[in-house]
Amino acid sequence: MDSGLRISSPWMGYKDDLVEIWHANRSPILLAVLAALVVVRVYLHLKEPKGELVALPKVYSKPVADSKSAVVPLDEKPKTSGPRRIKGGLVKKPSRTKEPEPSQSNPIKTLVFFSSVTTKTQKIAEDYVKSLASTVDRMTQKTGRQFLQPELRDLTEIDFDDYFISVPKLDGGADLFYLFLIPSYNIDTINDTFLQHLDETHHDFRIDTAPLSPLLGYSVFGFGDKEGWPNEAEGFCFQAKEMDKWMAKLTARKRAYPVGMGDMRSDHAERFEEWAAGVADVIQHVAKTGNLGEGLPGSGDPMESDAEDIAEDDGEVVFDDEETGSRPLDDVEDLGKMVRSSGDKSQKPKSKAPLAVDFTTQGPSSKKAPAAPKEMVARNSPTYAALTKQGYAIVGSHSGVKICRWTKSALRGRGSCYKYSLYGINSHQCMETTPSLSCSNKCVFCWRHGTNPVGTTWRWVVDPPDMIFNGVKENHYKKIKMMRGMPGVRAERFSEALRIRHCALSLVGEPIFYPYINEFLELLHGERVSSFLVCNAQHPEQLAALKAVTQLYVSIDASNKDSLRKIDRPLHRDFWERFERCLDIIREKRFRHRTVYRLTLVKGFNVEEEAEGYAQLVERGLPCFVEVKGVTYCGTATSSNAGLTMGNVPFYWEVCDFVRALEARLKDKGLKYGIAAEHAHSCCILLASERFRVDGKWHTHIDYDRFFELLEERGPEGDWTPEDYMGPPTPEWALWGNGGFDPRDDRVDRKGKKIAPVVVRERPADAEYY
Repeated sequence: MDSGLRISSPWMGYKDDLVEIWHANRSPILLAVLAALVVVRVYLHLKEPKGELVALPKVYSKPVADSKSAVVPLDEKPKTSGPRRIKGGLVKKPSRTKEPEPSQSNPIKTLVFFSSVTTKTQKIAEDYVKSLASTVDRMTQKTGRQFLQPELRDLTEIDFDDYFISVPKLDGGADLFYLFLIPSYNIDTINDTFLQHLDETHHDFRIDTAPLSPLLGYSVFGFGDKEGWPNEAEGFCFQAKEMDKWMAKLTARKRAYPVGMGDMRSDHAERFEEWAAGVADVIQHVAKTGNLGEGLPGSGDPMESDAEDIAEDDGEVVFDDEETGSRPLDDVEDLGKMVRSSGDKSQKPKSKAPLAVDFTTQGPSSKKAPAAPKEMVARNSPTYAALTKQGYAIVGSHSGVKICRWTKSALRGRGSCYKYSLYGINSHQCMETTPSLSCSNKCVFCWRHGTNPVGTTWRWVVDPPDMIFNGVKENHYKKIKMMRGMPGVRAERFSEALRIRHCALSLVGEPIFYPYINEFLELLHGERVSSFLVCNAQHPEQLAALKAVTQLYVSIDASNKDSLRKIDRPLHRDFWERFERCLDIIREKRFRHRTVYRLTLVKGFNVEEEAEGYAQLVERGLPCFVEVKGVTYCGTATSSNAGLTMGNVPFYWEVCDFVRALEARLKDKGLKYGIAAEHAHSCCILLASERFRVDGKWHTHIDYDRFFELLEERGPEGDWTPEDYMGPPTPEWALWGNGGFDPRDDRVDRKGKKIAPVVVRERPADAEYY
């Protein structure tokens, strides 16, 4: 045992030494072994004989496009690293087949559908079809396209699937036009069955989204009874409106003419005649052009809101805000900043549009021959691009026309402009235009954000007045016709809108700046179109030379020189002297024209503690009316350096406080003025001279027919006064204290839902938080 232990102990010692060496140096040993293996592998790889390489086709690999020539699809959206955003809403079914465009060589056939319980509608429908049949030959000759004899269809005698699942194909390949004459009943009739069929067809997943889109168009006329349903909100012609909604969806919005509505106890014959005439015009237009013309998008729901209603405001016009960062035009005041910034070498040069610069003072005389006058708004200029983007139609080189927001609202029965409440102007029959886009002020509250031209003297090409008059009429009617497909448009008002009766020369710029303004007014009055002209009190010579005008406005934006400089930013150096001279001219004209001071209140500029100053200006000019209106916020444009925000827009109760204070100052001076009328929706209040208060009643409205009679009898410079064409008493709903919202219409919110007008005239208890 002892000898065995002695023999094995040296080996145990070696083993312990090796283990100790391994634990102490295992890292270097492993690295050395790894390095040796790498060297051996490289050596073997270099010495190994190489065979021929065989290239295999890259079947599964995607070709990589060259970065320089790669084209990225426009509709491809970059992936975001954030959380996935899920958007809700109803997804419309895509159409399975694209319908071919109708050929203009195909004949046209009109199908008239009707329903009737008492046979009254049937008799009207039969007479209407006979009337259409008598005009077939005349329409064929006039349009150069064949018209087939119209046919009558009773909804109780047809299979709905034959006409409303898809468009029936007739012999000869005729294109169809659908018309509906539908009375509304509160009992179960074929109307309910038909409406249910249209509803089911629209929601049937087996049927295309717009199966009736091959139709040339459709239109609906409804017969109702106002004795049982006084207005649309209470059900007047509700089934006709419902049918129009579903047909708009099934035809891909091919509403050819607004829904007509007539009361069987009063005006149905007159309303139906207007609707029939409008439909006939549309059918002839389709026959000539193959389409319904330009129009506004609408889903067919008469109560839905449109894009222009999303940016709700209470002003006269609405326009798209300028794109952030874009600088199509620059002001003279900005040139210094631009010169300084151009010296920065670190910035890369960018291509910019040419600057529209207005030099208001003449420099030293030059020996060069004077250049020929240029166009005020050339078609290739950034000014033209900016104004057309805002919805203008430029006529000639210096005139423009635009559809007012209130025109659209009145057409849909959603309220009219303050001019309807105060003066009796139908908003849907009013054309807003200007013969001069140029202005001599750059007001901080300008609707155009400084994009229109400016100047102190006329230095441009002058367009003839008849060309301007015809051009603005043509473009106005074109824009009106574009709205016949807008959901909710009332047929009778659309028909009336195709006859201009009033012209508001207040769109933008300075109308009396145009050298032939009197000739332009004569053309307006020659067609019995009333004139409402607004000037900015900077052109006394032109104001003094102005002849007859229905109503003459002067913008009074401040009560003193310093405030006027800040808010109007006039270009004339003697702006205050010009301003005072214009007020003196208004005083001289007060017995020849209906004169109006227009005060635009801008909080932080001309509201606080200025009632006394305004009262002094009223005492100087003695206008017939003083119109006080809160400024309309039209967005903030950095290019105009205005810096206005919603904080500059006064609340209606603030306007009321100001008007009451102004009325008190006027009475203290012995001036006979009183608060006559209001339009709270526009934040507008009217002070009137006691000259227009007869037997205790205000008469702020105008007798337009009498105005034209006086003009024709005595001439533009004849001996007649504003009282001679004073209208009937101001309606009760328009008087001060009653809100001034048209009772015929419904006020709606941004989503088209009816709301009750709420007017706050007194200062709220928590006013300090506003």
